Amino acid sequence: MFEIKTLALFLMTAIAEIIGCYLPYLWLTQGKSALLLVPAGLSLAIFVWLLTLHPATAGRVYAAYGGVYVFVAIFWLWGVDGIKPTMWDIVGALVSVAGMAIIMFSPRTA
Repeated sequence: MFEIKTLALFLMTAIAEIIGCYLPYLWLTQGKSALLLVPAGLSLAIFVWLLTLHPATAGRVYAAYGGVYVFVAIFWLWGVDGIKPTMWDIVGALVSVAGMAIIMFSPRTA
């Protein structure tokens, strides 16, 4: 159950961060409304809050989260930007998730 909760938290965290960064990107690069900064700020606040819900130490959570972020960002590229990932994108994303799993789920003595 710990593993499922961790993965779900990481997935929600990555989506919140990507949305929080994507909306200002739309404003800055595509001339969208500056009002997008309001939900972007809210999304980034949710991102930070979600990171605090992990029982592991902050440094370990941040390091492992990076792997999930890479994975979600590749699927964002496909689902939102409409760019199909290459085989190497997928391989890299899977390697990142494997790194997260090693960091978060390896046996610990302390």
